[in-house]
Amino acid sequence: WLRVASSAGRMLRIGSAPSRSQRVLVCFRCPRHCVTLTRSTETTGRGLIQTGTVTGLCAAALFRRGAGNTRNFAVVRRVMDTSPAANSTEGMTPTEKFFFDLNGFLVVRGALSPEEVAAANAAVDAHSESIKERKDLRLKNTKAGSPLAGEHGGPGRCDMGGMLGWPSPHCEPFRELLTHSRLLPYLLELCGPGYRLDHLPLLIAQRRGSEGFSLHGGPLTDKGRFNPTLQYRCTNGEFFNSLLAMSVQLSDHNAGDGGFCVVRGSHKMNFPMPAAFKHGEAFQEHLYQPETRAGDVVFFSEATVHGALPWTAEHQRRIVLYRFAPATISYGRSYSPQWPQEMLQGLSLTQRAVLEPPYATRLDRPIVNLGSEEPVVNGRDAKKKEFDQEVFGTRYF
Repeated sequence: WLRVASSAGRMLRIGSAPSRSQRVLVCFRCPRHCVTLTRSTETTGRGLIQTGTVTGLCAAALFRRGAGNTRNFAVVRRVMDTSPAANSTEGMTPTEKFFFDLNGFLVVRGALSPEEVAAANAAVDAHSESIKERKDLRLKNTKAGSPLAGEHGGPGRCDMGGMLGWPSPHCEPFRELLTHSRLLPYLLELCGPGYRLDHLPLLIAQRRGSEGFSLHGGPLTDKGRFNPTLQYRCTNGEFFNSLLAMSVQLSDHNAGDGGFCVVRGSHKMNFPMPAAFKHGEAFQEHLYQPETRAGDVVFFSEATVHGALPWTAEHQRRIVLYRFAPATISYGRSYSPQWPQEMLQGLSLTQRAVLEPPYATRLDRPIVNLGSEEPVVNGRDAKKKEFDQEVFGTRYF
């Protein structure tokens, strides 16, 4: 982790920590794009780097026109040497595990490059005629007149699906997210080997004044009873989420803009929510809206109570929401009898493995692993499958 040496004091993650004699130049707008500064001038693939200044081309979008303008950059100092999970084959860091277990959600900063974000947004723009607005009051997910309901007579939340089945190249940015190298460590840690796509991905777009979403989710029903479909556990250092959400940010969410909000720690609650809290009418101090940038990804357990605040920013809000589940668990039913045919065409083997229906990993399930280009199948003994064929008329009982 690196702390920006400015009054903003934001924490930014970079790919690798510098040595004690180095400094790092980080772009405020896209912190993934940073260059190491040493005490002497050096030549890199991104141009001539000098102490305290940049000349020539940098990978940051800000520098695509050629540049030397360093106004949006800051020199940062090392705080501690904690590399992101995606740079290793060992999964999430201990710090990330601690905060996910504590809060029930985790923000992965700069998971997608600016180019990946731009490609996804361009694909959405190309299919914008398919966006559906929630105009009818019966489609609103808020109580009328509540603080979460947005502006009276304002625009409705807009939804769109079908991204995985769009013609190439527009489907590619969304298919790649199924096994994205930056996100795979989190999916494997939080859902386990054989994780599977449970819901069809959903694009959510909002204009200023559109409604939020009343608080929902959590491990209990409204009556305070055990909710088996939304559960969280951490046992012997291993996570279990019966349903995991992955919210890919395609636009910035600044403080006060609205959008996703969460009740930290509620994945472990033992009593039902007060009705007034559910609708944002009381206890608002317990709602937390993470500040995110386009390219960040928010992982949260669906056992964590969450919702959305009305959108107040001038720019359009855009996120793409995926839901994943462990190998043997299903909440949604879009996979049955099979996923839409257009979703299955042209998938890589690893992407196709994530679309498998729910069944145990020992029953020849293809498993996506870190650092492997193809899924691995841990099959049952062939003799046992032959015997099952004789007994049941099928290779699998």
